[in-house]
Amino acid sequence: MPRVALALGSNLGNRHANIAAAIEELRKVSSAGEPFLEASLHDTPPQNCPPNSPRFLNTVIELHYPGNDPLELLDITQTIEIKLGRQPNPVRNAPRVIDIDLLTFGSIKLNHPRLILPHPRIKERPFVTIPLSEISARAAAQIS
Repeated sequence: MPRVALALGSNLGNRHANIAAAIEELRKVSSAGEPFLEASLHDTPPQNCPPNSPRFLNTVIELHYPGNDPLELLDITQTIEIKLGRQPNPVRNAPRVIDIDLLTFGSIKLNHPRLILPHPRIKERPFVTIPLSEISARAAAQIS
């Protein structure tokens, strides 16, 4: 069962509630009884977004995923986004109720038109690297 890291972000509506709702939905996807790690929440400025975009609330979670297909998990995360009110928008990085990005899927490397793993811009995004390092520290502490 692969460990999966997901980045969550929200910059529309009640950001805290949006992130909490996404985490609750993702708990349902995680294998029961397996560790589910959450980083703290980070209030961050928009990066590579349209002008005057609101600030984001971001976090990273890590879970055990019972499947072996990253594209299947991508479909699940996109369904969760729609369920929580994300609307299609032709403007790249437009403000959104919720955004769920698949960062890693175990040790799988994938270059598919719908998904690249590991996420190609992890290192460019402090709003991902900082909470991801929190998760790594917690995971290491659980092993010790």
